[in-house]
Formats: sequence, C-alpha cells, structure tokens
Amino acid sequence: MLTPVILIFSCAFFYYVGYRYYAGRLDREVVQPDAGAKTPAVVQSDGADYVASKPQVLFGHNFASIAGAGPVIGPIIAMHHFGWALTLLWILLGSVFIGAVHDYLALMVSVRSRGSSIAEVAEHTMGTRARLVFSLFLVLAMLLVIAVFGVVAAKTLIAQPQMVIPTFFIIPVSMLLGWAIYQKNYNLPIASALGIAALALSIAVGFKFPIPLPESGILGLAPLTFWFIVLMIYAGLASVMPVQLLLQPRDYLSTYVLFGSMSLGIVALLWVHPGLNTPMFLGGYSEQQGPVWPMLFVLVACGAVSGFHSLVASGTVSKQLANESQGKLISYGGMLTEGVVAVCTVLLVGGGLYWVAPAGGGIDMNTLGFRETLQNGGWIHAFGSGYGHVVSQMLPFLGFTVASMIAVLALNTFVMTTLDTAVRITRYIVQESAGDRATWLHNKYVTTFIVVALAYSIGATDGWQKIWPIFGATNQLIAAMALFVISAYLIGVRKPTHFTLIPAIFMVITTIAALVWQAYRFFTAPQPNLFLGCTSLVLIGLALFVGNEGLQAFKGRKISPEADPSEA
Repeated sequence: MLTPVILIFSCAFFYYVGYRYYAGRLDREVVQPDAGAKTPAVVQSDGADYVASKPQVLFGHNFASIAGAGPVIGPIIAMHHFGWALTLLWILLGSVFIGAVHDYLALMVSVRSRGSSIAEVAEHTMGTRARLVFSLFLVLAMLLVIAVFGVVAAKTLIAQPQMVIPTFFIIPVSMLLGWAIYQKNYNLPIASALGIAALALSIAVGFKFPIPLPESGILGLAPLTFWFIVLMIYAGLASVMPVQLLLQPRDYLSTYVLFGSMSLGIVALLWVHPGLNTPMFLGGYSEQQGPVWPMLFVLVACGAVSGFHSLVASGTVSKQLANESQGKLISYGGMLTEGVVAVCTVLLVGGGLYWVAPAGGGIDMNTLGFRETLQNGGWIHAFGSGYGHVVSQMLPFLGFTVASMIAVLALNTFVMTTLDTAVRITRYIVQESAGDRATWLHNKYVTTFIVVALAYSIGATDGWQKIWPIFGATNQLIAAMALFVISAYLIGVRKPTHFTLIPAIFMVITTIAALVWQAYRFFTAPQPNLFLGCTSLVLIGLALFVGNEGLQAFKGRKISPEADPSEA
C-alpha cells in the first residue's frame, strides 16, 4: 500500500503546504495582487500576442507549455541512478519552495513590467550588460529546446505511426474551438466537450489507420528528416498566429489529454497499488552521473524547478493574463500540477517496471524491465511500458499496448505544444534585444524564419547531441538567473527577497558544482570531450558573472521607473 500513501501524501503536501500556505504567504507579503489593476493583456491588447484569456484556457496554455516531457524524463533518469526516495523528496520540496515561487513571481514581475520578458526585466534590475549576456544565453538555450523537442516528436511519430492522425488533427479542432469561444462566445464547457470528443475520435481513428512512412523515405527525404521539417514548419507558422486562434485553445485541449491520461494513471495506482520495484536508495554516487548532490538537482528540472518556465511565464502567459488575481492559480498552481505529474511518473515507472525479474519468471524484462526498457527504447519507452503495465492491470480489456500508447500520445501532444511556444518566446527575446539597433528584426516573420532555420540546423545535423549532456545544468542556470533578477526587482520595489534570494543562491551554487563536476569528467575521460569541457567552463563563468551582477544590484542598484508599475 506504499504507492497510494505516497500519492495521497504528495497531493496533500502540494495543496496544503504549497498552494494554501506558501502561495498564500507570497500573496500577502510580496505579490499583493490587485484585481482592479489593468494587465498588459488589457492595456496593450493587439489581437495577436497581447490577448486577455479566460483563466481556464490560460491555465491550459501555461501548463501545456511548461510540462512538455520534462516531468517525465528527469524523474525516470534520476530514479535509475539514485533511487526513488531522493527523487521524490526533491520533487516535493523543489516544486513548493523553489519551482512554483520562480514561476509565479516571474509571471507577476513581467505583468507589472508591461509584459516584458525576464531578460528585459534584467536590464532594469541588473544593468544592460547583464541583460545582453542573459538574452544571448536564453536564445541559445531556446534554440536547443526547439531542435531537441522537434527531433523527439519526429522520432515518436516514426516509432508510433498510430499517433500521426491525432497529433495533427488537434490543430484544426483547436482552431475551431478558438473560433467558437472567442468569435462566437459559445459556452466554454459545451465547446470544450465537443472538442474533446473530436480529439478522442481522432485517437480512435489513429489507432485504426496508422500512417507509417516507408523506410526508403518520402519526397527524397528520410522519415526522420521529413517529420522534423514538417514539425519545424508547423512551429514557425503556429508561432506567428494570433494566440487566441491556435496557441490558447490547442494548449487548453492538450491539457485534457494529459489530465485524462494522468487521471487514468492515478486511479490505476490507487486500484492496483503496485509495490515500488525500483530501489529506494542507490547510494550517494552514480558511476554514470556522479554525486547525488549536485547531479540529482540538475537531472530533475521540470517537476521541481526549471528555468524554461520563467520564459513561458514572462514570454506568453503575462501577455494573456486578464486579472492579477488569477496569477496564483495559473502559475503557482500550474507548477504544482506539474509536480503531481512528476510524482505519478515515479510511481508508475517505479511500480510498473521491474528492477530484477520476479521469482517464478513469466515476465519479459525487455518489455517490463526498468533498466532494459531505458536502455533499449529510452525514457519514452520506459514511461509507456510502466504506465501500460499498471493501467492494463486495472483495465485488462484495454490491453498493455493500447494503455502504453495513451501514455506516449499524451507525451507527444505536450512536446508539440512546447515547440511553437518556444519559437514564439525566442522571437520575443530577439526582438526585445534588437531594440532600435536592428529594426528589421521587429518583423515577426523575418525573426521567426531565422529562429526556425537555426533550430533546424542544430537538429538536422545532430549538433544538439554534442551539447545536450549539459542542458540540465544550463536549464537550472537559467532558473538561478531568473531568481536573481526577481530578487533584484523586489529590492527595487521594497518587498521581501528571502522567498527568491535563498533559492537563487542554492540554485547557482548547485549549478556551478554540477558544471565543475561535468567539466572534470569531460576533460578526464579516456577520450576527453574538449568541446563539452570548455562549454562547461564558459557556463561556470556565466554563473559567476550573474552572481556578481546580482550582488551589485543588492548593494544598492534600484530598478528604473519603467519596471516599477507604481511609477509607470
């Protein structure tokens, strides 16, 4: 009965300790939301990027954008190297006291800075130099995210051709939903129900009529290249569309896909209550990853704290928030919901797969072995198999294969939502950074083309594989930088900083330690990787630079009036 106890305790901890107590303190002592204040979505409404959204729809967009594959891949890899206990502990504490605080305050600082990105806020709080370095770093990191998620989605469409139809059918369904609720003002619950029904039908059709590509390729392109190009084109086009046309309704519908799949998984965990087959603790050192601190805190990013979230909060969500009072639910609540997904991942994979073959045999370890599925098919295969095994025990008529496909479909749906959100955010950062120096970059079509072209070059040449091993540390460094920027902002408006400054210091020290360890491993390996070793050293320098800039801000630098809503 350990699995249901952990699940119930985790949900109670997120709600009572996180949402009710800690988020309540943030509201009273720091944010003090003003329901009567006009947000950027209202004041700067342009019908394209700044569009006031219904809170349910915006919650869906935020959650779909920040979730992606992050709360699945990190916990699985961390369990593999360090066991489930420490993985769960970091998810619980990180989500409540660091991740959700980071997300919520990044959103509200942006809202009170006319919808500016966290990089632009950095200029007002820490100076132009910090902003330029931060912006360059963010753009490079975002290009890597776009490339990697595009490749992952393309590989999934090849491995699971049943998902082709539902993956793309959600696009016209979402556009119809957006038209219905924004143009015709139809009843949201009824319109949502129809959209969900259409999506469910597309899933059934996809299972019945899979669309595999011939190994010889199509249009002279290999299957992986073909799907990657299609996804890059989609991401580019979707990112320049008005948010209410596709982004908001698609992410809203995508949330139902994940909520539906996770609800099924939660019920199965409570019904089957599988034992946790993965070891509770595997020691303080992993031969592959290194010491538990700092590496566990870098492996589990989304689901605990992720710098990418600050880009979503200040990049798209702040431009759609209709009322300040909705921010806590959408952003703090969204992060806690992602924490629930991470906890469910630990329990489904740790309980659905076997660390060692059970006595008596009868188990195909290539299908249900933790390490075997991770080695043979990666984290997607491991998650699908663990989920499929638990759910199919509750619903035998569904079958292992179909249950596994539901899990993989939910993952792929969220990867798709992250793609065009990432392209849109990268465009914002580039345009903000260009200022008056390169006005031609203010054309969203030109900038979007450049962003997509660069991301394609990274993904198509497998260049992403060279730098992906240090992406976890890179992502956590963004979180540390964002927390320093928020802390500097709070000093300027004379609000308490301990909510963000303590996590910022912890994250920057942890990130530097992780990068030092990785640099050591890259340089001392039997076949040294000089590229990754030198890149790690550059990131260490960047982390020290950010820490120094934050220190200078804390010594007396105040934010400029442009970033202070009380003086705007």
